[in-house]
Amino acid sequence: MPKLPTNMIRRPDRPGFWFRGMLHGKLCVRALGANFEGAKERLRSLKTEGPRVGATVADVIAPWLATDVAVRRCASGQRDTKARTKRYLTPFLGYCRLGGLKGDRIQGYRLELEGQGLAARHVEMNLSDLRRMLNWCVESGYLDKSPFPRRVMPRQQERPPDRVTDKEADTLRALPGAYGFVCRLALGTGMRWGELVRSQAGDLDKQGFLVVAHKTKSGKLRRIPLPPTLLTEVRRRVGKLCPFTSNSAFNTAVGKLSGIASFHVHQCRHTYACQWVEHGGNLAALQQVLGHASIVTTQRYARLGDEAVMREAQRVASVTQA
Repeated sequence: MPKLPTNMIRRPDRPGFWFRGMLHGKLCVRALGANFEGAKERLRSLKTEGPRVGATVADVIAPWLATDVAVRRCASGQRDTKARTKRYLTPFLGYCRLGGLKGDRIQGYRLELEGQGLAARHVEMNLSDLRRMLNWCVESGYLDKSPFPRRVMPRQQERPPDRVTDKEADTLRALPGAYGFVCRLALGTGMRWGELVRSQAGDLDKQGFLVVAHKTKSGKLRRIPLPPTLLTEVRRRVGKLCPFTSNSAFNTAVGKLSGIASFHVHQCRHTYACQWVEHGGNLAALQQVLGHASIVTTQRYARLGDEAVMREAQRVASVTQA
């Protein structure tokens, strides 16, 4: 039997040849017949079918979530996208026919989102979902061109990273028991909570790197260098490094122990990144350690914090006034 063309398969439970692939935005399996040459002709016909006429936004949300989103986004990202489309995209634009969706209606969608009291970053997330879905519609044959307009995304006010101060970081490192160790681990590696709870002492290699390979957000293996004191501490341990599972319970307990009322564990990641930059660390290296897909994400830490600016101002003043 010659090699089968792309999207043509044989099924163990059915005779003949079958098409399996995306058709108008949905994963389809269709019979092509028992004759190989005839099956190839039917396969070519299927691939050249025109876009579905009259499809609405609601019609394409489910296949988009099942295909494009399932491939491009992690599990938590898939859940968040599904929740956003159910709460906002379907009620506001679901009835619109794709062929009749224009730029002014998408601008109106932004105004409707803002009218719900959503923060600018949440408005941006919902508009980004719509933009990606429309691009997928073009790729899948629903649309010839995306109607998403330029300059519709909201401008966001720049916000400094949500970090703890250097003094508060020292307080966290000095906490007793497992809480203190996990804080030291978080502040010394910049790992996310999900990575912390999955980390094992056996993940430490001979060179002093902690290897993070268990379901990372980016899906990429990372090697995080540990500072000497933390490296010594990790080498003395066996099994799981973080004995906690609930980040909310951990945040509450650490907040009470440290006196940092608004503490949450992700602040340790931001603090790690900010201190890296403030001490002259390379941004490209920081991107690799944090596991960011784009250097643009890492660059948000390039803005020095108030403490670093004040120290630099005092240093300059001491030199100029000497």
